[in-house]
Amino acid sequence: MVGSEDSPALSVTWVHRAEQSASTWARAHARGEVPSIWPYGLDALRDHARVEVDELPDPGRIARLRARAGVGPRPREGLALVWDENTAYRMHVLRPRAHFATGVIWLTDLAAAGAAPDRLVAMLRSATALWVLSAAQIAPLRRLLGSDAPRVFLVPFGIDHEFFTAQPPAARPRIVSAGNDRDRDPATLYAALALVLAARPEVDVVVQSPSPLTPPDGVRLVRRLPHTELRDLYAMASVVVTATRPNLHASGMTVALEALATARPVVATDTPGMRDYVSPQTGTLVPPGEPEALAAALLGLLDDPDRAAALGRRGREEVERRFTTKTMVDALVRGVREER
Repeated sequence: MVGSEDSPALSVTWVHRAEQSASTWARAHARGEVPSIWPYGLDALRDHARVEVDELPDPGRIARLRARAGVGPRPREGLALVWDENTAYRMHVLRPRAHFATGVIWLTDLAAAGAAPDRLVAMLRSATALWVLSAAQIAPLRRLLGSDAPRVFLVPFGIDHEFFTAQPPAARPRIVSAGNDRDRDPATLYAALALVLAARPEVDVVVQSPSPLTPPDGVRLVRRLPHTELRDLYAMASVVVTATRPNLHASGMTVALEALATARPVVATDTPGMRDYVSPQTGTLVPPGEPEALAAALLGLLDDPDRAAALGRRGREEVERRFTTKTMVDALVRGVREER
């Protein structure tokens, strides 16, 4: 519903990168190739608002220089929503908005390392509202932006639980790992998988990763998989594992939730962000950089398929209850409305 007497209609522009065209994505979704009608499931915004789409090309050098010099285009009116801070900066350069709300993903970890770009910090201070996907990001972001920062609120990430459906237990023991963001830890993952294969050489192991590291013997490496093949790979897994370096923004949450939606237990690195998405009822979290602990958790689930299946069932229930694209967009819209 776009609006009611108690909740007036919201008009927004969804601003995103042209290389991830919403119309192209929608056509791929209609063919059954990708989850959600729009990227990140943001088509659900249309249940709450009148939505226009603004697709931004990569700005050239001159546009960036003009923006830094303060002589860029005049801000447009209306409220814009942007998925992440880098896309918000692209908007700031090319088609700035007087009012915008954006997600913040990587900046909190950059700030912890003393590497937060001043241009991003200044841009975010001018936002109407900011949201994060991990509760652990809220306090560091507020400290970074200072006392005059816009309000920061939590939006639990969600996935298309109708694309990633619950599947029966795997026919044979198989470990699956997937993902390629900047905070993945392939060295720890490969060391843990080598320990698993030394104990259980019959286990099938498949890793989707662009990492240049060489996997241990017995691991089948694939560089890239379309969404449909990744969905099928989850369905053949006994357990899905992600290993990451310490981070606040819940690196690995997409794979974890897709696996849980498929009714697969998850073993993941214990980071503050991942604690929002994986619990002892749905999987196992292990300390970062400890391959022995990661291997022990994997072997424990391989050796107890009944427990693994129970975790997977509860994982599916948790996704349906808390982590769908609808619950994500509902939370986003509530947070934005509070600013109006």
